[in-house]
Amino acid sequence: MASTGYYIHRDFWKHEMGRGHPECPQRLDAIEDRLLVTGVADALDRRDDMPLATLAQITRAHSAAHLEHLEALHQRLVADEGVGGPEHAQVDPDTALNRGTLLAARRAAGAAIAATDAVARGELANAFCAVRPPGHHACREQAMGFCFLNNVAIAARHALDEHGFSRVAVVDFDVHHGNGTEDILSGDPRVLMTGIFQHPFYPFSGTEHPAENMANVPVPAYTKGMDVREVFDMVCLPRLESFRPQMIFVSAGFDAHREDELGQLGLNENDYAWITERIRDVARRHAKGRIVSLLEGGYHLDALARSVETHVRVLADL
Repeated sequence: MASTGYYIHRDFWKHEMGRGHPECPQRLDAIEDRLLVTGVADALDRRDDMPLATLAQITRAHSAAHLEHLEALHQRLVADEGVGGPEHAQVDPDTALNRGTLLAARRAAGAAIAATDAVARGELANAFCAVRPPGHHACREQAMGFCFLNNVAIAARHALDEHGFSRVAVVDFDVHHGNGTEDILSGDPRVLMTGIFQHPFYPFSGTEHPAENMANVPVPAYTKGMDVREVFDMVCLPRLESFRPQMIFVSAGFDAHREDELGQLGLNENDYAWITERIRDVARRHAKGRIVSLLEGGYHLDALARSVETHVRVLADL
């Protein structure tokens, strides 16, 4: 039987945004250690050799001008390195490139594409991509919110254009609204995007006249796991069922965990297991089980590692 793929690459460690930044390489160390010590890693098909996303693949979701802007920032950092130039180029107050960022971002998008190919072809049952930098805030024309290239939007468009699917879904359970994914995929009838997020909260979007293919579910701060399950059951799942996706992509952010200080929601590992089980069940009914999950947020290292383990256990039927 096909197994669960686990996509990881050393390039993801090369991106960092400065001392003390929550979106740090240690996030992947925590995940790797947890999967190893629990034995979950032994049950996964580890894949750590994937190509960089190409310009043609990236521009399914972003403009060429956006990629050119990132490349110009990267080249300026490289050119100034020998004369004691800065280590980072600031994109917004919370988001910065270093000399490894663009490589990591293109590799992360490449991992999303490689996982999509393997799952679409039946080589893998499903996949989890432990990628950095995350992607769901990256808009068609703008990097923001720790994100540079929108991995899930690039992968979803790749599935539609290269594998002949006519309906794919994106489920986003990060504490923050995936405004970049909505910006790119809004109005595309081939895609349904749904998920929960804290509101009002950064990036203060997702509630103003969303397109018909957007099933956003804002929830207030301090909402606990059982209430999140209820709204997921009442809104997200019926939309997924009626849409009948042929492949499901997950923006898997774990910063809605009650121990994560970057958000104020109250989820725990059992809630992530429940949500993943529901997504898996929809995928089995309509998409031959095809799921590609991509890491987004999650900044309390221990809570992140435990939550990823739980999420992957469900995907792998462990």
